[in-house]
Amino acid sequence: MEASISDELARMQAQKRPVGDSLTHCAECEEPIPEKRRLALPGVKLCLECQQDRDGAFKARSGINRRGSKDSQLK
Repeated sequence: MEASISDELARMQAQKRPVGDSLTHCAECEEPIPEKRRLALPGVKLCLECQQDRDGAFKARSGINRRGSKDSQLK
């Protein structure tokens, strides 16, 4: 279980984070970016809708630890 947590933390830390000053308006659609979003993510350049479009559909990750499953240990 610790390996799964470590892998997930490493994956999250590897994601690129915005840098610099936040824009007041979205770089793609010119809609205003809410102040709460700008404060929560310093350096944000896109509104939530454009960011979701760029990221693609939400991809749910399974909560199954496949490393510890019995099938993987049977050989």
